[in-house]
Amino acid sequence: MTTVSNTSGSSYIDSLKGVTDGTKKEDSGALTQSDFFALLTQQLAFQDPTKPVENDQMIAQMTSFTMADGISSLNTNFKDFAASMNSNQALQASSLVGRNVRVNSDTLIFDGTNKSYGAIEVPGKTTSMKVSIYDASGALLKSDTVTNPDEGKFELAWDGTNEAGVKQTAGLYTMKIDATVDGKSQSLVTSSYVPVASVTLGTSTADMKLNLLGLGAKKMSDILEIAAG
Repeated sequence: MTTVSNTSGSSYIDSLKGVTDGTKKEDSGALTQSDFFALLTQQLAFQDPTKPVENDQMIAQMTSFTMADGISSLNTNFKDFAASMNSNQALQASSLVGRNVRVNSDTLIFDGTNKSYGAIEVPGKTTSMKVSIYDASGALLKSDTVTNPDEGKFELAWDGTNEAGVKQTAGLYTMKIDATVDGKSQSLVTSSYVPVASVTLGTSTADMKLNLLGLGAKKMSDILEIAAG
């Protein structure tokens, strides 16, 4: 941009200084709309009369500022939205403490009194499946066979007793499912219902972890189901 150097009173830079010094800014490092239009007015006032600013140049400057200001506002709004989402996710996760969630696992958590619950994903053409429960040493405690189970999720409940009906102590136990599917033997995928002991919050939703009793930390995406009640 060309300026006229012999302007009476003060230089172009001095005029700009007077404008910026007299304008109150919310952020000393940011150019506000009022700053922009004040500078644009000064530019027009001190332009070379023989070479005035072209309309398309002025429009380009205004468009550029508007886009930059819009992008900045969008970034701020998105950050606020993301922070709100993280806060809501954290609140929802904290409400799960003390409740049971279902995750892929072959572990049954027995508290010494109440039944332990698990689930089995039964494929089509399954003619039989043997459910076996083992203690921490690997000793077989109890087994049962189910014939012609329906395809889909099969719920199981263990009362904590062995074949003799003796109640076991509280702890971690293992379930194993051996099935006959379409005439072939295979092990089936199992999941278990486990209490949420606590929640570990991170800087984002992806960092949030549910700490499950006996199974350690799990991501929110690992949760297959939240038990009612």
